[in-house]
Amino acid sequence: MALVNPDFVEEVKRSGRFDASACMNCGVCSAVCPMGIELLPRKLFRYVLLGVKDRVLENVETIYSCLLCRLCEVNCPAQVHIAENVRFLRCYMNKKVFKI
Repeated sequence: MALVNPDFVEEVKRSGRFDASACMNCGVCSAVCPMGIELLPRKLFRYVLLGVKDRVLENVETIYSCLLCRLCEVNCPAQVHIAENVRFLRCYMNKKVFKI
């Protein structure tokens, strides 16, 4: 069962570094991903926007599998800064999960 964590939503908003609100969930990003990563970014970003922190944390391997090649970003019809959002999630994981 997924639980919404309002504190996580606030933490992400306060950072000013994550913005996926324009995502239309069209799936172009997943379709063009050279790694074939199905989850990123549309589902994962939706988890972040909704505050489903547990689901985000369950996908650490997926977050670090992204090549940051920006192929998804170039093809995104909503012009979401996908690579920057993935970088934010990596920084978040480094600080909160790995305590780096």
